[in-house]
Amino acid sequence: MTDIDTGLNVWQMTSNHNRMIDLQEDTSAPKDGPVELAYFGSSAFRITSPRGVSVMIDPWRNHPSRQWDWYFHDFPIVPVDIGTSTHAHFDHDALHRLDAHVLLDRLIGMYRFGDMTIYGLADKHAVDSTCAIYDYKKIHKHFHGTEIEPPDNPRSWDHCLIVVETGGMRIVHWGDNRHNPPENIWKALGNIDIALLPIDGSQHVMGHVHAESIIDRLKPRVIVPHHYYIWDVLQRQSTLQVADGWVNSREEVERIAGPTKIYEIKAMDKMEQVVHFFGDNVAFDKDAWMKNGR
Repeated sequence: MTDIDTGLNVWQMTSNHNRMIDLQEDTSAPKDGPVELAYFGSSAFRITSPRGVSVMIDPWRNHPSRQWDWYFHDFPIVPVDIGTSTHAHFDHDALHRLDAHVLLDRLIGMYRFGDMTIYGLADKHAVDSTCAIYDYKKIHKHFHGTEIEPPDNPRSWDHCLIVVETGGMRIVHWGDNRHNPPENIWKALGNIDIALLPIDGSQHVMGHVHAESIIDRLKPRVIVPHHYYIWDVLQRQSTLQVADGWVNSREEVERIAGPTKIYEIKAMDKMEQVVHFFGDNVAFDKDAWMKNGR
């Protein structure tokens, strides 16, 4: 008999999409306004549009084998309008942990709802481990017999860059994408206001030099690091480290006092490659999560 918990668990939830029925009735033109960025640790961000449409990108979980947990517990159940994932790795793909109306797993193409448009650009996961503390290409090859180098990599090493347009601004979630995509990807990315980039002291996803090459090419107004170690969310065996070293090396840094930041495009005109760093702040109750395991 099939395990009833196999697959998505939406059928077990008591919520409904009445909210989306109401939102879709508003057909007026999108307008500039405040956009909220909320950080949930690891690579998980929630972006909320001026009209209140929300998307969660890359919620995390522990590896299904439970042999090498990264997190003290899986991602807390969070209500959100839209959920999306950049790629099929456990620290990015826990869409089943969202109480979401819409799921866009590894989106390629465009999805539009209300005053938010989400683009997915098909590319490849980072595989250059020259700056990392260990050679993960060698590890995957030795222990799993898996060749992760593109173009003939398995599905989990494919990747989708996610671009969110709302409030007159463009936000790219880089996920774990390679730092050197082909020229057509750079052209499709276009002008970026906020870049969410994987940066940590272990240089696990990419080296600092690779992150800098992305910044030099995109020239975003704001850079937000993610995919780094948070002492009371991630366990030490994740091998991730804090991002403070790279953050401290930047000229202009704002350390965000909480887990959320409000942006308005008209206030961003004078910003140029400013780092906004959430540090250990996450947008859920860590004490309750640690105590209850959810």
